[in-house]
Amino acid sequence: MPAADRLAVGVDIGGTKTAAGLVSESGGVLARREAPTPAAGGPDAVLATAIRLAAEIIAASADPVSAVGIGAAGVIDPRHRAVLSATDTLPGWAGTRIGERVEAVLGLPVAVDNDVRAHAVGETRFGAGRGRSSALVIAAGTGVGGALILDGHPQQGATGIAGHFGHIPSADAQGLLCTCGRSGHLEMIAAGPAVLAAYHRAGGAGEADDTRAVFALAADGDPVAEAAIRTAGRALGRAIGGLVNALDPEIVIVAGGLAHTSALWWDPVREGFAEEAIDLVRACPVVPAALSGDAAIIGAAALAFDLVGAAPVAAIAGAGSVPVPPGDSA
Repeated sequence: MPAADRLAVGVDIGGTKTAAGLVSESGGVLARREAPTPAAGGPDAVLATAIRLAAEIIAASADPVSAVGIGAAGVIDPRHRAVLSATDTLPGWAGTRIGERVEAVLGLPVAVDNDVRAHAVGETRFGAGRGRSSALVIAAGTGVGGALILDGHPQQGATGIAGHFGHIPSADAQGLLCTCGRSGHLEMIAAGPAVLAAYHRAGGAGEADDTRAVFALAADGDPVAEAAIRTAGRALGRAIGGLVNALDPEIVIVAGGLAHTSALWWDPVREGFAEEAIDLVRACPVVPAALSGDAAIIGAAALAFDLVGAAPVAAIAGAGSVPVPPGDSA
């Protein structure tokens, strides 16, 4: 680690797992801890786990820690560092003032944003988008989300919810009811669960309990599985093409579980993009994410460095025994 490199803790709070890492300003993860997210215990238990992991990392660091960055599941208002809304995966999470509560315990400045935007920051500053002034990051997995990054910073929108690309209209999803209550949204045809649903709707005869099984069936030549994957990939590619037409980024980075599949999915993604992208932007590269699962940790830490600017803050004394809110069931 360069002598001038400062340190921050990045925390990634997901519906099933919470991970934290000690991150250098150059993007290196120097230490890492994780634990199951105690979602059933409510917000107190979830925050307790995040605080405990961060406190353990701070206490073990030989050098001062400047700040803490948190990428959290749900719709996050980064200005007020609070959860605007969340799914039933994290019961009671909506309304939680993450930043205030973590800051009060750890005694360090705390930056908070959505986990997908944190992932996008990590990927654009230190991964596939490194050196680019603008990037469109699309996360395609259980859902479809992402972020527009300009000069290394995620665009948040007027209400803090920018990046919900899964809820743009898609002709391929016409008539499919979305989880948001509307119909015809991209997520219902292009997300991982949508691939499985499409396979079953089309009368697929193979045993498929999850999306991975559909990909395995397709690899074995199941035409219904191949069609479900092709439809999902092409729909996402067409959506990316439309977004690139409107936003004109230097690069598109595709992250999430589907981005780590095969040409069965990537080929139709690129075909769909070529169909929709106008000539002036058709050369925009569409590439898979380069970082590992630590992208959100790295990105959250980067947002923490942004928060504190140039002045590092000394690590808190005795962080290993910092009290945490009740309900830590991790």
